[in-house]
Amino acid sequence: MPLTRAQPAAGAEETVAPTVDLVLGASACCLACVFTNPLEVVKTRLQLQGELQAPGTYPQPYRGFVASVAAVARADGLCGLQKGLAASLLYQGLMNSVRFYCYGLACQAGLTQQPGGTVVAGAVAGALGAFVGSPAYLSVLGAMETIWRQQGLAGLWRGVGGAVPRVMVGSAAQLATFASAKAWVQERQWLPEDSWLVALAGGMISSVAVVAVMTPFDVVSTRLYNQPVDGAGRGQLYAGLADCLVKIWRQEGPLALYKGLGPAYLRLGPHTILSMLFWDELRKLAR
Repeated sequence: MPLTRAQPAAGAEETVAPTVDLVLGASACCLACVFTNPLEVVKTRLQLQGELQAPGTYPQPYRGFVASVAAVARADGLCGLQKGLAASLLYQGLMNSVRFYCYGLACQAGLTQQPGGTVVAGAVAGALGAFVGSPAYLSVLGAMETIWRQQGLAGLWRGVGGAVPRVMVGSAAQLATFASAKAWVQERQWLPEDSWLVALAGGMISSVAVVAVMTPFDVVSTRLYNQPVDGAGRGQLYAGLADCLVKIWRQEGPLALYKGLGPAYLRLGPHTILSMLFWDELRKLAR
């Protein structure tokens, strides 16, 4: 009788060393970022459009995904669709190396096998990753020096109050739903257990959850990072996360928290799918 490799129980995570997860997570997310950065550019333009103005009272140069891509290309050229790629790669590398390392530690300690453990581990790992990566999300290296001189060390973490909740809920949703969805697909035996299509299906299901919970925080985070500041580095439009949420709700309406939802899914959806697919396949090679 041929020997077969013992399989983990349904829903259990096969773990690799946290240091390996650090490298694999950062690499997978940076690779996904190269493909999805143009969508990030379009999403950001849509989320900043009509800031703190009542619907119908401001011009809308960006209308829908296709028209917005065309508008960016006309204004900035095709290269404009990859604006901020260097900063995005730096952010993805820093944030996800910390995020996946911390999540790997939680898996290694068996915390993710406890009820709700994956959600908690994903949230904590996401919060720590967002804090470490916040300066890169704010600006490219050249601008960091200027911010350091004008606003001090704290200026590099401007907007972190919006970034941490954003990544915290997104990371919790992503890692928890990916693990559950992947286990569910494996249990149905629709696909070969070791096929990359299992991870693809899990990533597609996870992407819907990520976008649903993350978009309002994404809008707030975009507003906080891009608002003008005074000489002391204090925001001139919003005092923080709660103030931003209230002002958007009152002045633009609750639906404004889902501004750019289409491009948000076209950005976060493929990024989630590709990141989790690359991460899962790289982990197989590392085992």
